[in-house]
Amino acid sequence: MNKNFLALGLAAALLAPQVAGAEGFAINEWSAEGVAMGGARMFAEDDAANVAYNPASITKVKGEVMKSSYTYLSPHGNYKLYDGAGKEIEDGKNVVHAGWAVGSYYVRQINDKEWFGIGAFPRFAMVSEFERASKASTNAFFSKLNGVSVTPTYAHKFDKKWSAAVGAEINYVGLELQKNLQMKMPVGTKIATIDGTTQIEGESYALGWNAAANYAFDDKNEIGVVYRSRIKHSLEADLKGYNTKPDLMGGGDVFGNAYGVVTLPDSWDIGYNHKFDKKTRLELKATRTNWSTYDALNVYFDKSLVGIPGIAESSPSAKNWSNGWRYAIGLEHNFSDKYAAMAGFAFDESSIPYDGGDFMVPTGLRRTYSIGARYNDKKQTVAVALGWMDVGSLDFAGHATDAYKSAHAYDSFTKIASISYQRKF
Repeated sequence: MNKNFLALGLAAALLAPQVAGAEGFAINEWSAEGVAMGGARMFAEDDAANVAYNPASITKVKGEVMKSSYTYLSPHGNYKLYDGAGKEIEDGKNVVHAGWAVGSYYVRQINDKEWFGIGAFPRFAMVSEFERASKASTNAFFSKLNGVSVTPTYAHKFDKKWSAAVGAEINYVGLELQKNLQMKMPVGTKIATIDGTTQIEGESYALGWNAAANYAFDDKNEIGVVYRSRIKHSLEADLKGYNTKPDLMGGGDVFGNAYGVVTLPDSWDIGYNHKFDKKTRLELKATRTNWSTYDALNVYFDKSLVGIPGIAESSPSAKNWSNGWRYAIGLEHNFSDKYAAMAGFAFDESSIPYDGGDFMVPTGLRRTYSIGARYNDKKQTVAVALGWMDVGSLDFAGHATDAYKSAHAYDSFTKIASISYQRKF
């Protein structure tokens, strides 16, 4: 093996760019081909992105391969806010804040039985923004979760039917939350008004693991399963509160530390691949994500935001998301040895209950429609894809410090564009 190529491949795969996904925590856009097939891409031939979609399928890679992918996501949506009597008090839309999902992959065939692969890609990420002067901003006017998973992987091919893989996951999370703090509270015999802005910003690293297996019934039919473990982050963050003290006490800023725990869910992927002939194949994929691990986002402060010990020293937020399924179907057709077309559709359940929704992730049921094309020769592969995600609507309750009692997010969608480049050595 050329050591320079290995060093270059490892460096590319270990890059951890700033990543911000749109309309939900879960990111499935790991390559242009994967986007084009709705995420149903567990059994691709000679594709380094198999490290992300199905580690057991890196045994389908011949030789040494590197790949990079860039996916652009642009979220759009509207909302309405209501008071306790059900009267509409505000309508608006999100600030379009596009994000990028970037993937880097390297796979090397060691011998006829063993493969090594490594990838850097986002499994969880999100970004949302609303007008700072809106009532929605009392819940969240800017939220961002940057996420990158680095996954060194070992795969073994036992025979013509069975292959399996196991890998580690080094998961990075960078979290930033901003909101307006508007509330009234008793100070002595009077009612004080608090009108300020808070910002929480921090990062964390944590470890997880994954395992996968493929079984080929014959030359045309194959099944596979992938398990990814849950990952628990203990987040330490900087706290900034601007003009957060009550007006009766005089305005003031608060700077301190914040602490919280977030558990990213474990998941199962189950896939089926059918080859109609040498040119056309169909993939089916079902993903079970145990979102029930996201039961709360409670943040604790080492200083009181309102300057009164024992008051506003935490920001409790119950979530109680439910476990959910994502279903995808993808079709790939090769017109020749060099040109191919792909299409896909995905249906993603919403796991957010009425009492657990917020403007951080105002995401309903998602339907994604996508198409793509690929060119390849003996050394290089270039693929492009376009997608449109119908995010649907979501109703959720306001929290105690929000300037509304209930919210309705609607007419939400995300535009998707992706490009990938792969090179064989």
